[in-house]
Amino acid sequence: MTRQIRYLSPTGVLGVGFSEDHFLAALERDIAFIGCDAGSTDGGPANLGGNMPFFSRGAIKRDLRILLKGARGIDVPLMIGSCGGSGGDWNLNWVWEIVQEIASEEKLHFKTALIASEPDRELLLAKYRAGRFRALEPAPDIDEDTLRDADHIVAMMGAEAYQEALANGAQVILAGRSTDAAIFAAIPVARGFPPGLCWHAAKIMECGGAAVVTMNKPEGMLCTITDDYFELEPVSPEQRCSPLSVAAHALYETGDPYLMREPGGVMDLTHARYEASGERMVRVWGSEFRPEPYTVKLEGATRIGYRAMVLGGVRDPVILGQFDSWFGGLQDRIRENIEAVYGQSMAGQYRIDFKLYGHSGVLGPREPDLGRTPHEVGVLMVTLADTQEVAYAIAGQAAHMVLHHAVPEWQGLVSNLAFPIAPHFWSLGPAYQFVLNHVVELDDPLELHRFRYEEI
Repeated sequence: MTRQIRYLSPTGVLGVGFSEDHFLAALERDIAFIGCDAGSTDGGPANLGGNMPFFSRGAIKRDLRILLKGARGIDVPLMIGSCGGSGGDWNLNWVWEIVQEIASEEKLHFKTALIASEPDRELLLAKYRAGRFRALEPAPDIDEDTLRDADHIVAMMGAEAYQEALANGAQVILAGRSTDAAIFAAIPVARGFPPGLCWHAAKIMECGGAAVVTMNKPEGMLCTITDDYFELEPVSPEQRCSPLSVAAHALYETGDPYLMREPGGVMDLTHARYEASGERMVRVWGSEFRPEPYTVKLEGATRIGYRAMVLGGVRDPVILGQFDSWFGGLQDRIRENIEAVYGQSMAGQYRIDFKLYGHSGVLGPREPDLGRTPHEVGVLMVTLADTQEVAYAIAGQAAHMVLHHAVPEWQGLVSNLAFPIAPHFWSLGPAYQFVLNHVVELDDPLELHRFRYEEI
C-alpha cells in the first residue's frame, strides 16, 4: 500500500474567512493536521512596528473557533503561523488571549505551544559583529544602532520550530513570525516524505485554495503527499484545480518561479511536472529540495514620524491637457507657501509623497502610457513629519494649494480638486518603515526563538 499523509489548509490567511460547511466536510477525509498562515507584510511595517493586528478581533475569533473545535474534534494538531499578522510578541499574545477565550467558551482542553519570534537583541548584535548577516535585495544600510533601536524585530522560523513543539506534545501551536511554507512542511518532512514534494506542496498550501482555476471566495485545499507525488484537491465542490492553475502559483510572491529559498535550503521546481488526476484535482511530481547553510530572514520596523493625507480628483480637461507642467509648478508653490507661512526653518522638517492615480499612481515612471491625456486623475498626497501636528498642518496647506493652483487659460479663483470625503484632509497617526531585509546565519535552527507551553 502506498504510504501517504493528507492535511488541510482551510484558508489563505486567518481572519479572511472560509465556508464552515466545506471545512467540516474536509475533516472527514482522514487528515493528519490542520495548518493556517496568519501573517503578511502586505499591510506594510505598521503591523509589526505599531503592535497592530492584520484583521479584526472578531474575524480572527470566528475563524479560530471553527479551527480549534474542528482540530480537537478529530484530535489532530492545529498550527497557526505568524500570529496576529506580523508575528511579533504582542501579536502572538493577542491571538493567545483569543484562543483562551474560545477554549473557555467551548470547554476545550489541549496543550498549547507558543513560539516567540522576537530574538534577543544582544544575540543579534553578536551575530552581526561576527559577520553572520547577509543583505537581501533591496536592503537598507544597517549598523548596530539599527538592531538596538528598531521598535520590533522578528526572525522567520522554519519547520524545525514546529517540529520541536510537536515533539513536546503540543496539540495547538501558536507561532510568531514564520515562513509560510514551514507550517505545512514540518510534519511531512519529519515523517520522512521527500523534502522536495513537502516544500513545494507547502508553498502552494499556505495560500489555502488560491491555486484553483477561479477563486471566487476564500476556501481551503486538501493535500495528499506520497513518496512519489503530491495531489491537490479544493475543499469546495464548486472549485477545481488545473495543471495550469497549480503551476502558475510558482509565480505568486516569488522572485524566481523555479528556485525558492527556505531557512534550510532551496526548493528547485525546474523539473516539476503537473497533470490532472480527475476533474478537480492535480498531481505534481519532480520537485526537489537542496539543503543549504541554515539562515532565517529578519524583519524589523521602526517609527519614522507621523502622517496626514489629502485625497481628491482632477477632472478639468484644460488642466489635464497640461497636467505634468501644472503638477510640477504646483509642487513648487506648495513648498513656497509652507515656507512663507511657517518660515524657512520648516524646510527639511516634512516630506510630501504624491500618488497620481489614472496617471502614474501604480507604475510611476515605468508607466507605458505616460504623456497620454487621461480623463481624470486622482491625487493622493501624504505628508510625513516628526509630529502629528506638523503633518496635519502641512496637509492642510497642500490641500489648499492644489485646490486653487491656476492655469493660464482660467481667470479668477478656480477650484481644481474634487474631494470625496469631508473633512478633506486628516491625520493618519504614527508612520513606520521596514529597516531590515536581511538573513542571519544560525548554528542552531531554534536559537532565535523562545518556547512556552500552556495547558488549557
